[in-house]
Amino acid sequence: MPSLHGKHALVTGASRGLGAAIAKRLAADGADIAITYERSAERAQEVVTAIEALGRRALAIGADSADPAALRSAVDQAARALGGLDILVNNAGIFRGGAPEALTLADIDATLAVNIRAVVIASQAALAHMGEGGRIITIGSNLADRVPGPGYSLYALSKAALIGWTRGLARDLGPRGITVNIVHPGSTDTDMNPATGPQAEAQRARMAIPRYGKPDDIAGLVAFVAGPEGRFLNGAGLTMDGGANA
Repeated sequence: MPSLHGKHALVTGASRGLGAAIAKRLAADGADIAITYERSAERAQEVVTAIEALGRRALAIGADSADPAALRSAVDQAARALGGLDILVNNAGIFRGGAPEALTLADIDATLAVNIRAVVIASQAALAHMGEGGRIITIGSNLADRVPGPGYSLYALSKAALIGWTRGLARDLGPRGITVNIVHPGSTDTDMNPATGPQAEAQRARMAIPRYGKPDDIAGLVAFVAGPEGRFLNGAGLTMDGGANA
């Protein structure tokens, strides 16, 4: 029997890239899946179709992670449609980079709203539906631990804040049988950071394994944390970056 048979999962920001890979991997392991998307309705439906082809239930919910009311509604809608919520993957995120003095208030507000506040809001909302055995998994970044060059300050701030949230929430929820962990990808071949992009060679040069990761690599780690073998993992940060931070 698949390891996540009978489980219900919500993956935010999963119309493409890493989120789509995570949603499809959890479905392959037996879970029914809801995803959120902001603008890419057609691509979100492609993910739903791929999950349904695996024999699992799936739905896509349009919700801007920067909108707290929309995000809460999406969590509640996912739980109602699936019949519960066992796994929340906080994947939605944005990148606003550049010299610190060039960052606008809009850049700052958008980054904090999507990368930090949305994680808090979605986690709060999920707890109304999640019982013992629940999993909250957040996608961080290896930049939360080490910043290798200029232009990443705001993004690194937003991802570093999630470490404190994860550790604190693990303490709060551990007695309830709910685990909380954070996965820190390094350079992964997605639309946000393609392996053929202008910064790709510099990123590869920092890795002990000098190649970009694939979304499926990160999805496999998330599936482990979400599955039965991850039941004693709590408050942990797991970095998968080809040794860039080694």
